[in-house]
Amino acid sequence: MFKIIEKEFLAPTVARFVIEAPFIAPKRKPGNFVMLRVGKTGERIPITLVDSDVTKGTITLIVQGIGKTTKELLTKSAGDFLSDVVGPLGNPTPILEKKTVACIGGGVGTAELFPITKALNDAGCRVYSIIGGRSKELVILENEMKRSSHTAVVTTDDGSYGRKGIVTEPLKEWLDAKTGIEAVYAIGPLPMMRAVSNLTKNYGVKTYVSLNAIMVDGTGMCGGCRVTVAGKMKFACVDGPEFDGHDVDFDEMILRNRSYAAGEKTVLDRFEHAPGECRLEKMV
Repeated sequence: MFKIIEKEFLAPTVARFVIEAPFIAPKRKPGNFVMLRVGKTGERIPITLVDSDVTKGTITLIVQGIGKTTKELLTKSAGDFLSDVVGPLGNPTPILEKKTVACIGGGVGTAELFPITKALNDAGCRVYSIIGGRSKELVILENEMKRSSHTAVVTTDDGSYGRKGIVTEPLKEWLDAKTGIEAVYAIGPLPMMRAVSNLTKNYGVKTYVSLNAIMVDGTGMCGGCRVTVAGKMKFACVDGPEFDGHDVDFDEMILRNRSYAAGEKTVLDRFEHAPGECRLEKMV
């Protein structure tokens, strides 16, 4: 059992959790994730490790309530316990040193991007960052990202905060201005990462994306997170989660991620209308 030490809402549907996990905390690196299970009968879901405190033996996770399990997790409070937290899993992010880079985060993807941005800044990189969200209330970790960046821009789709528009617009301006950006790190919704990768490919700029594929065990055994990269099958959990965005078949991955949409909706509806009664095995 893993105790929740702190819980804080960053947005109406996004919360930060500090969890007691003394064996995971000292091994956490930017880009790693954990497989989490709220209760013993629940499903396992991958959540990125945002931070850790080795002295306190804690890890920090940021979760957006989208499906049944993440919404169930948001109902938990400090003092509650989670059934399982396994990790750190996945390969650490390649951190360049003393380069000029751009870090692009979309929605809750900013939570995954923040530890990478901080590591790049600590490695002496000049960091340009863009934080995107559909609206002001979905922009998270703005101050943290600004502290780890030399230049930071906030965009919102509806113009309710920062610059109105999408994240590729300021990125294109920086690339056209010959700012010397040598690599881009992009994390967010699949269409956003696809758009960033399509843009940077025209400029020949290396682009790292973190693939949020469907996972069951996180160790490469189930094959549920398979993706096509450079024409070859890869497992996002053990070969990634980060890959060269120019090599990823995003169209295929988007279709795969939609495969369980109907089932996910059924489970979510049952959970929201009858909390505590929803069980995956009850689905017909």
